[in-house]
Amino acid sequence: MDFSPEDNNNLPLTKFESMLKTNHVLFFDSEEFENIIHHYLNQGKIALAKKAIKLSLDQHPSSVNLKLFKVEVMVFEDKLDEADEMLNELHLLDPTNEEIYIQKANIFSKRDDHHQAIKVLKTAISLTDDAVDLYSLIGMEYLFLDEYEDAKTYFMKCLEEDQTDFSSLYNIIYCFEFLNQFEDAISYLNMFLDANPYCEVAWHQLGKQYLVLKDYNKALAAFDFAIISDDTFVGAYLERGKVLEKLKRYQDAIESYTITLTLDDPSAFALLRIGNCYEKLKKNDLALQFYSKVTREDPSLDKGWIALTRFFYKKKDYNKALSYINSALNINSENATIWKLYSQINQRLKFYEEAEKGFKKTLELGNYELNTWLSRGDLLIKLGEPEAAIFNFEQAVDFYPDNAELEYRLAGLFFSLNENNKGIFYLKNGLKHNEDYAFIIEELFPDVANKILVKNILKTNL
Repeated sequence: MDFSPEDNNNLPLTKFESMLKTNHVLFFDSEEFENIIHHYLNQGKIALAKKAIKLSLDQHPSSVNLKLFKVEVMVFEDKLDEADEMLNELHLLDPTNEEIYIQKANIFSKRDDHHQAIKVLKTAISLTDDAVDLYSLIGMEYLFLDEYEDAKTYFMKCLEEDQTDFSSLYNIIYCFEFLNQFEDAISYLNMFLDANPYCEVAWHQLGKQYLVLKDYNKALAAFDFAIISDDTFVGAYLERGKVLEKLKRYQDAIESYTITLTLDDPSAFALLRIGNCYEKLKKNDLALQFYSKVTREDPSLDKGWIALTRFFYKKKDYNKALSYINSALNINSENATIWKLYSQINQRLKFYEEAEKGFKKTLELGNYELNTWLSRGDLLIKLGEPEAAIFNFEQAVDFYPDNAELEYRLAGLFFSLNENNKGIFYLKNGLKHNEDYAFIIEELFPDVANKILVKNILKTNL
């Protein structure tokens, strides 16, 4: 039992808190103490829970249930050896108390001995008539072990006992998704919905499975049913909007997203999607209006600033785009996409050193797209840093072996440094893999293209 301000059962709590203020020790029966301690633990008020536990055991020193609260706090504070010792004593006094087994399992779990935790919890099942909580705890232990099939089985047992246990439903779907069993998830959800046709959570999850499988019409129908079941379900309207975007029904998507703004505080995500839809409809003034709203609603959301950057980049207003991408970088300087955009804008503005710095950072953050290597290397050539360009392209070859665009560039660089043997090697490789890119030599290295040696190789092989 928990206390609420409207509940007459909060009298023991009021009495207890009054006692703490006056230091006059009052008597409470053990059940009242249990409710007081339970309330404080639920509220996360551990210090008050500990005071209540101490006073309760002073008045009821033989109460197993009160001692179990003490164990629970010990486990929470990682005093595992003390808790384990106390549990062993309590087990001798009350060997059929399921809570003893639950706390024992908690200790095993905290020690990463999840198999032993499961074994203890399974023993506890035989001691209770209501095993739902135990099934859930076992399911969580299997999740810790990455044993998703077993976890799924136990969460399903929870849902069989209590069909409003949406936490277990979410965990079941999580297991299906982790195992890439999307069709099985759909079958399970349809079976569940046969028995619970107005369960908005199940319809919502069903829609998400169809969305993964790109079956957009079925996904849309599922989200519609979720909304019929609960017309205030913000998540269903958002997902419905995503599907309508996939179907290129942008005006309908806008309407779905707009409803969420009336049901809850404005969501930066919804505003962003509305802006994107208006941009798709070529209603640029409205798109800009909503992108700007995103940055006002949540200035710390980098996606809003990225949207504004791309908007002005497409309009070739590179100075504004640079201003907005700098705002995005101030929020998140570890995002490769932002750095790549930063580089592309600086390149357009002919700020080559800044552009090269951005591409370098993009690579450091794990964006190994061929275009990123090529762009950075070409900038290093333009900046008169051939050795750095060579190092860049040689790294790129590790990711893209036998790529002619890289090999012609390396050939040009080595010839320009009079390392003719290496130049010949890469030039012949480039010609072997793709003759069509031979123009790179003339375009990036005109002096090299005029060398007799290079002309002869090109003439012989083209």
